Amino acid sequence: MCGRFYVDKETILAIERLVAGIDHRIQLRREADIYPSQAATVITGRSQQLRAEEMQWGFLQYNKKGLLINARAESVLERKMFRDSVLQRRCIIPARHFYEWDAQKNKVTFQREQEPVLYMAGFYNRFQDVDRFIILTTDANASVSRVHDRMPLILEESELEPWVYDDNFLDFALHKIPVQLQKYQEYEQQSLF
Repeated sequence: MCGRFYVDKETILAIERLVAGIDHRIQLRREADIYPSQAATVITGRSQQLRAEEMQWGFLQYNKKGLLINARAESVLERKMFRDSVLQRRCIIPARHFYEWDAQKNKVTFQREQEPVLYMAGFYNRFQDVDRFIILTTDANASVSRVHDRMPLILEESELEPWVYDDNFLDFALHKIPVQLQKYQEYEQQSLF
């Protein structure tokens, strides 16, 4: 799962390097945690080149109670609410890192060890005249599984354009095992037994 992520100046610089032109408001974005329902910068393929856009995080549920912020990669094509979006409106959510909480409710940070930015796979749709995105999750790999059983589907930089534009890449991406991540935790409960 992914319930919060962090964007910093390195993230914005990576976006600027990837896209053709960037909105001045996105360039001015400060370092911040991004929570569900907030606006975040995502990379889409609505044109011939990748472009950066601001969208709200989370799909509105049909019963209008809460937001859906994640979708399971394993079943996304089976869910009517997600199927068309993942087939036609894929996006990338760049972040410095994301957070999970362990069993004792301690915040744990996960990031790429040698890279300043990680790229989470997602998709978007329009709800009530607002573009909204969701982050795809997959089974947690060994670097995350001791904290949580799910993690974002992480893309390599070389996979960004195929993810957005190449329909043949979709099946591979939905079944890939994400790269190992570095774990950081300010406080970790130790057991004496």
